[in-house]
Order: sequence, then C-alpha cells, then structure tokens
Amino acid sequence: MTELLLKNVKVVTHDHDEPVDADIAVSDGRIVRVEPGLSGAGEVVDGGGKLAFPGVVDAHQHWGIYNPLPDDTESESRASAQGGVTTALTYMRTGQYYLNKGGSYADFFPEVLGQAEGRAYVDYGFHLAPMSSGHIGELPDLVERFGVPSFKIFMFYGGHGLHGRSNDQRAFLMLPEGERYDYAHFEFVMRGVQAARERFPDLAGEISLSLHCETAEIMTAYTKLVEEAGDLSGLAAYSASRPPHSEGLAVFIASYLAHETGLANVNLLHLSSRKALDAAVRMAATFPHIDFRREVTIGHLLADVETASGIGGKVNPPIRPREDVEALWEYVLDGTVDWVVSDHACCRDELKFGDPREDVFVAKAGFGGAEYLLPGLITEGRRRGLPYGRIAALTSWNPAKRYGLRTKGTIAPGFDADICLVDPGQRWTVRAQESESTQEYTPFEGFELTAKVTDTFVRGNHVLDAGKIVGRPVGRYVSRPA
Repeated sequence: MTELLLKNVKVVTHDHDEPVDADIAVSDGRIVRVEPGLSGAGEVVDGGGKLAFPGVVDAHQHWGIYNPLPDDTESESRASAQGGVTTALTYMRTGQYYLNKGGSYADFFPEVLGQAEGRAYVDYGFHLAPMSSGHIGELPDLVERFGVPSFKIFMFYGGHGLHGRSNDQRAFLMLPEGERYDYAHFEFVMRGVQAARERFPDLAGEISLSLHCETAEIMTAYTKLVEEAGDLSGLAAYSASRPPHSEGLAVFIASYLAHETGLANVNLLHLSSRKALDAAVRMAATFPHIDFRREVTIGHLLADVETASGIGGKVNPPIRPREDVEALWEYVLDGTVDWVVSDHACCRDELKFGDPREDVFVAKAGFGGAEYLLPGLITEGRRRGLPYGRIAALTSWNPAKRYGLRTKGTIAPGFDADICLVDPGQRWTVRAQESESTQEYTPFEGFELTAKVTDTFVRGNHVLDAGKIVGRPVGRYVSRPA
C-alpha cells in the first residue's frame, strides 16, 4: 500500500530542463510511482503546485569541526533540512578540531559514528582524510568495512594554518614522529586510493580523492605582504592574502600527481576564482584519462568581498571580488562545474571572532550555509537562465552518482523518497536568527532570495513541514555505495 502521496506538484529532475506535472507515491521509504492522477494512500500531502526537487545531496559539510559532533549533528542537520538537504556528506579527520585525537581510523571512526548516531534529521555520510602513512594502509578497510569510498587532501595544511600563518602544523595535525604532511604524502595517498580502486573494481567508479587546492608557501608570503602594506582590510585583505594563483598552482600540482600515480577519479573542491577554474579546465584537457570533477560553493556564488555581511564570511579559499563571482557563474552556466555545495561549518560567534573583532586575520575560517544552498542557487541561477533540471543535477544527481549514493539523487521509482518542496515565487530576506543552526550570524544576512523550501522529506519522513522542523531525528548513516 502507498503510505505517502504527494499530490499537485511539479517534479524537477536532472534529465529534464523544466518541471513536469505529476504526483509522487511513496512506500517503505522509496518512490514507487511518479505520474499524474495517482490516488489511494495512508497520507496525502497537497503540494499546492510547488516544485518538487530531489532532496539536496550537500556533498561538502563539516559537522563537529568547531562544536561537539553530537551537538552539530542535531542542530546543523536541522538547518540542512531547512534548505532542502536530505543527505549531508561531512568531512572528518584526525588532529586538532573534530574529536581532537590522532591515531588510527579503526579506533577513531567508530567513535565518530557513535557520536552522530540517532541525532541527525537528514541522512549523512563521511569523507575521511588520510593524515598519516598509517591511514593510507587503512583505506581498503575504510571502503569495505565502513562504507567510506571518498577521501580528502588539504594541500596547504603542512605549511600554513587553518586560519592563517602557523609555525607548528605537525602538532596541529597530530602526526606521528618523523612524518610530514607534504607533497610526498599526497603522492602516497593518491597511490593508496588508486590501489583501493584496483582492489575493488566493482566500486572503482565511486572511489575518489578530493583536494583542497591552495599553496602554503604563496599564502604565507602574500599574508605578510598584505599585512605590511596595510591598505586592505576585511574580506578583501583575506582574499589578497590567499591569491587565486595559489589555487591555480595547487590544481596543476594535484593534477600532475594524479597523472603520475594513475589515479583516475579526482574532485577539485570549492574552486573560488577564474584562475582556479581555468587551471582545472586546462588540466582536464592535458590529462583526459583523469575524470576530474569540479565543485563550487553557494557562498562563492552569492557573496563577494563587498556584499558579504562582515568578516563572518571568512572561509578557505576566500570569498572573492565580484569579477571572480561572475567568472564562477560563467563556468556554472557552460556546464564546467559539476556540483554546488554549502561547505557548511558552523562556527559560533564567540569562537569565530578574535581580538580585535574586526581583524580578519585572527578570525576563524568557515561558516554555515546549507539553509541557503538550494534557495540561493534557484534565486541567482534562474535570474541568469539556469534551467531547473540543471539545478537538480548540480545539487543532487551529480554528487550522488560520484559519491556512491546509488538510491539518491532523483525523483524516480526505486529511489529513496528524498524530496523537497520549493515555492519559486516566495520572496524572503535571510536572517540568521531564523536558522536552526546554532551560528548566530551569516555572511548572507539581508540577502533577498526569491525561492523558499517549505517542506523536506527524508525517505518519506516529513522533517520540514511548512517551514518548521517536525518530529524526531530520522537520519541514518549511509554506508556507501548505497
């Protein structure tokens, strides 16, 4: 028997530019029929003619980086549901922040799973970062035992701090004695990920390595130049201290290492500038045997150094000047960008801002934003002529397929009933106080959006109803591929 029937909606999918009028029947958490004129169900929800989008697969979040993981899992998953997110993939690593522990993932990751269990309002998974040589040896076990097929390198961590200059990155990363987090380590991580792909050929297409592409030496030198010059402040100063060519050079280095190691699946994360995207396009042409995927964030698409609401918009890589924002949109519109994410990292006021409060170089990096991912992309994308189907691909289908979420990413029979209803004509103003996140500010404060998520369903469970979180946490850990 059909347990849930969504009536009177316009279904958006990645394979059609425009929505299609249909009803959606759900049974046992899965979609069973998508067609007009359906009837007979235990619960009927009238969508009122709204758009029914596939639940957003936000493939880049950071639960537990600045707050205890159990707390973030609850509050930030609630904020995610406000933005139509039904699956959050969150980055996790050993070292300072997160659990503030080193050691093996065999010991570390079960604790991560235990702290998150039973607290999320949306489904979730984890990407893991091999920080030490021992972690590289654990990669097959992480794939096979824990269902983690996606891994990450932070290219600047070995020589530059998370928030700025650092003289003791080894202590920050909690590395074993005698080990370094450097290009050699990155090479060996790539060899380890490719070895895992070869060990599990049936999963090889869904085993990948993601890279945060910035160059430590350039950032350290330019931070000194910017501070000594003293003619820039705020987000403009931070952008200049981590210049776009630092991103571009890191993309070149990462791409050549992938070529050298034979690693075929590479994700270039949160590319923030024309130079970074240009480098990514050049490397794809140079190494056509590598399947590069290119990611941008909603923050870099909506805000610039002038329009973001204060230094709460500090993030790595930085929010850029308007010309880079326009360049990112060029690459979104021409199909170069594969998916859009939030890079959600809740950093509360008392931790975010240092002394003096207005000094961007002492503020922490990162902010939340999953609540605004889909509404923001619809608002700005539609203004620029981005089809609805392309928005669904960027926010759901493409990341789901890359990261092994086989039952998520579209509205079709057999897929999880992860659905969000969007009113495309509702104009509203972003106010941090209206978010379920525990972050008290947002760089998007005062932004005018023209689309609103009203309802979110996770495997058929109504977790956001008329804009309000309802019910208990129903989110599950997703062991991938799934």
